[in-house]
Amino acid sequence: MTTTVAAYAAPAAKAPLERTTIERRAVGESDVLIDIKFAGICHSDIHQAREGWGEAIFPMVPGHEIAGVVSEVGPGVTKFAVGDRVGVGCMVDSCRECENCLAGLEQYCLKGNVGTYNALDKNGEPTYGGYSEKIVVDEAFVVRIPDGLSLDVAAPLLCAGITTYSPLNHWNAGPGKKVAIVGFGGLGHMGVKIAHALGAEVTVLSQSLRKKEDGLRLGADHYYATSDEQTFKDLRGTFDLILSTVSAPLDLDAFLSLLKTDGALVNVGAPEEPVGLNLFSLMGGRKTLAGSGIGGIRETQEMLDFCAEHGFGAEIELIRADQINEAYERVLSSDVRYRFVIDTATI
Repeated sequence: MTTTVAAYAAPAAKAPLERTTIERRAVGESDVLIDIKFAGICHSDIHQAREGWGEAIFPMVPGHEIAGVVSEVGPGVTKFAVGDRVGVGCMVDSCRECENCLAGLEQYCLKGNVGTYNALDKNGEPTYGGYSEKIVVDEAFVVRIPDGLSLDVAAPLLCAGITTYSPLNHWNAGPGKKVAIVGFGGLGHMGVKIAHALGAEVTVLSQSLRKKEDGLRLGADHYYATSDEQTFKDLRGTFDLILSTVSAPLDLDAFLSLLKTDGALVNVGAPEEPVGLNLFSLMGGRKTLAGSGIGGIRETQEMLDFCAEHGFGAEIELIRADQINEAYERVLSSDVRYRFVIDTATI
């Protein structure tokens, strides 16, 4: 039997989200039913609800930063039991057969992973995300939230945490490395915490110095304003790795000038508009311009365990469900420190 649950959905592109009900599938052989306790608001939710990244599926229930408690398991489930604290991130399935899936890189599934929302599952049914009371997910795409993390600050780790952890891990941020984080918002503040915990020397490159005190408190060693042209002169050739978390187009040539020889500029923010590049900015210094998308399930679990071991989650502002539309506008005006999290008991 399907289950009817309350949710907040965008009925059409750019329309305000409103309370509604949706159907969750019956718990299958390998499924886990999760009572959602908290759901983070990611800038990706806004891009998709407003069709900034292209045509979308409506009605849309956003939310891919999900933390909750298992309330039912299918007969074939082996990883989880009722009462377990769990999380669900940006995907709920993949082909599980291609070389990337077999390597634990389900986010790069060659046939395309199934998004937690704004996607079609293997039965052709639309997926609905975490702005809801419950969700049913195959156990292979559920992760365990360590006891050392409270569920509210853990929720944003399922996107903001893994999106920054994965590239920092892949490009070997650590002792002896100089790492810059571009942007100090929902993603950027997690990038700072994780890079610091990995042992790197961390610099924040933000438009202004408005959040400098927070940046230094959360682990940055240095904090510079990119609106000051002197910043690009003073820091030329400084960094081994620059992680851009911003979702607006950057002057890539200017930021590439800040890299050392063999340095990498990795993008995890996804602007809606194309960006330009002079290839000489790459050729002079054998530099790399790269991108990174979330992380696989194994790496997501590794990230959660890492954050718990180092005693931190996200910096959050807890809101009621009826504040979602206001929160969207505040995200767009950078008026959040540093991640909105919905208390789903208020849906």
